[in-house]
Amino acid sequence: MSKTKKVLVFLAIILVIAVAGFSISLKAIEKNLNELANTRIVDVDISKSIDGVYTGSYEQFPVSAEVKVTIENQKITEIELIKHVTGKGAAAEAITGKVIETQSLDVDSISGATYSSKVILKAIQNALEKSNQ
Repeated sequence: MSKTKKVLVFLAIILVIAVAGFSISLKAIEKNLNELANTRIVDVDISKSIDGVYTGSYEQFPVSAEVKVTIENQKITEIELIKHVTGKGAAAEAITGKVIETQSLDVDSISGATYSSKVILKAIQNALEKSNQ
């Protein structure tokens, strides 16, 4: 077999492996996003919260968030988004203001940023659950 044919066979094998890997990755991401779409956000009873600053995080690849929630007199006074890894869901960062305004996790997702909205809400939920312990 000539050197050119060997190189072409090698490149063809590399291409097949790359396509297979890409396909597997896409399926994994799609599965994770479907699970995220079905993730349930549970509202936490803030009246049982102890004043303080609580951190929470949540990750469902490819989206993740970490928040710092401040509770004063059984009210959410501040939500700091420490980290938000997302694709096109940056608009979801506005959801923290909705949570503070309503004092509830029962808020609508930001249009066009549903996955990031859910991840941020779940991170806030995790922080609020710590405030009730």
